[in-house]
Amino acid sequence: MLLALSFANSIFVLQGYGQSTATPSRPMENIGTSTRLLSSGMPKREAAYYGLFWGVDELRAKAVESGELIRFSYRVLDANKAKALNDKKIDAFLLSKDGHAKLVVPSLEKVGQLRQTNTPEAGKSYWMAFSNPGRTVRRGDRVSVVIGHFHVEGLLVE
Repeated sequence: MLLALSFANSIFVLQGYGQSTATPSRPMENIGTSTRLLSSGMPKREAAYYGLFWGVDELRAKAVESGELIRFSYRVLDANKAKALNDKKIDAFLLSKDGHAKLVVPSLEKVGQLRQTNTPEAGKSYWMAFSNPGRTVRRGDRVSVVIGHFHVEGLLVE
């Protein structure tokens, strides 16, 4: 009972701090830039940049296969701008600042590279997998993906 009472009091106190006494009839306006993060841990403005200049969004890094692979995925908005990401001639790698590692896309004997290299189509999602020997990159780490001139930094590994 005491816990519920103290919780209720804290709500009323916090509501009082959020109100402005100078102009009570006018709602508070946003001042400055928005810093809301997307599920990948990326600010909205940065996500908009990748959509505008590279034709991709929904950039994600996820540990799969018990952490032996890190899967980088993205959705194509503009196929012409996203061609460079699917070009198998351009090397791709993943950098981890936390684990001090540089991961590459493995090439298997019978399968080839663990990377989609077909011509991108708008609205479809594509992926590539980076080998993570020793599991140096883990869930919760921040990583960067580099594919030629394409650089995305600070992706949160899910």
